[in-house]
Amino acid sequence: MNDTRQAHPSDETPDAGPARASFMNVPGSPVETRRQLLVKVAWMLLWMIYLAYPVGDLLHGGHGPAGTVLGWGCLAFFVAGYVLLVIFRSTAGMRPRACRAIVAVMVALATASSFALGGAFLTLFIYASVCVAIVTPPRYALPALGGMAGLTAVVGLLIHAGVDNVSTFTLSAFLSGAAMTGLQRLVATMKELREARAAVAHLAASEERLRLARDLHDLLGHSLSLITLKSELAGRFLDAGKDEAARTQVADIEQVARQSLIDVREAVTGFRRPTMPVELAAARTALAAAQVRLEVAPELVDAWPGLADEEAGALAWALREAVTNIVRHGEGATVCTVTADESWEGGGERYAVLEIADDGRGPGKSQAGNGLSGLEERLALVGGRLRTGPGPRGRGFRLRASVPLRTVAVVPEASERA
Repeated sequence: MNDTRQAHPSDETPDAGPARASFMNVPGSPVETRRQLLVKVAWMLLWMIYLAYPVGDLLHGGHGPAGTVLGWGCLAFFVAGYVLLVIFRSTAGMRPRACRAIVAVMVALATASSFALGGAFLTLFIYASVCVAIVTPPRYALPALGGMAGLTAVVGLLIHAGVDNVSTFTLSAFLSGAAMTGLQRLVATMKELREARAAVAHLAASEERLRLARDLHDLLGHSLSLITLKSELAGRFLDAGKDEAARTQVADIEQVARQSLIDVREAVTGFRRPTMPVELAAARTALAAAQVRLEVAPELVDAWPGLADEEAGALAWALREAVTNIVRHGEGATVCTVTADESWEGGGERYAVLEIADDGRGPGKSQAGNGLSGLEERLALVGGRLRTGPGPRGRGFRLRASVPLRTVAVVPEASERA
């Protein structure tokens, strides 16, 4: 395989779910783009199929000119109110009073058109019940829907629509409104879950910052106190003319400062180094948000148990970067496959190989991004390599990261050395 540079740009942050979600109409989320609006309108138009009853009645029902004009006018105003309530309520931020007024007008139009034009217009009560479920608080939803079902039955019986038709429209109105009530509760639950997940992430980040602060305090507290004490001693020795003793204190200060710098670097490096289990869990969450299924080879869990921390961290970075690419740029991807392998180079050196591939549209002609350039540098620091290119059979995108498979040397205990 040719050592091809990254073919579509990427960032190094794994939390890329919102980038894909911005192109989808997530239930309960406000409409922000034209594409989301079109998706929502398309879903609404699917349920407009029931308007075929009143439309067919107007076209072939034998109404006079006045009745036909009245029917089309009622239908147009009814559909306009339904669209305003269902589509633009989340974008325009309509006030509850205005929403209730629209629903009242829709109920009045459904009642008037049913009396004036016949039983075909009982269909409008189904849409009116859905809108009642939208604007009614959850604790009052079922009584309100029961009232709408009763109104549908009364109107149907008064216009002599037939027992079968009345029962059908009454049951449909109640069940449609109940379904919308359940959807409203589901939307509220999803919103609470998203907020809770954001709060958990914020708390986790705060906890990690506090942990790092505690580690740095423990590392530097003693060292800085010791440096301060020895600096005071060195000053006193210099004042007393004891140059040799002062030099000894300065040498100790230098040694303590160097060791403190090493400790801080190790603490920060350990804090930032990712691990494969953590990145696999994060990848599963990010890909699930992007509606991409993650398939992990079973051997990956126990692969390379003796791999050094630096090499294992580089492979974890590779997994993070590949998942970020799929979530942000893998258009059409539905499956992400992660496999582990080993390879031998010409010099006899063994390499651990991590391969991530998706089944999307592929890299296209976009240029390399900073994410893959940084990953290539990380792998180069540990003697590894990065290869990218089209996936199997020319579909999707494949990232292949390899690092030298050097096992960690175990230092014997003091008793064993003795």
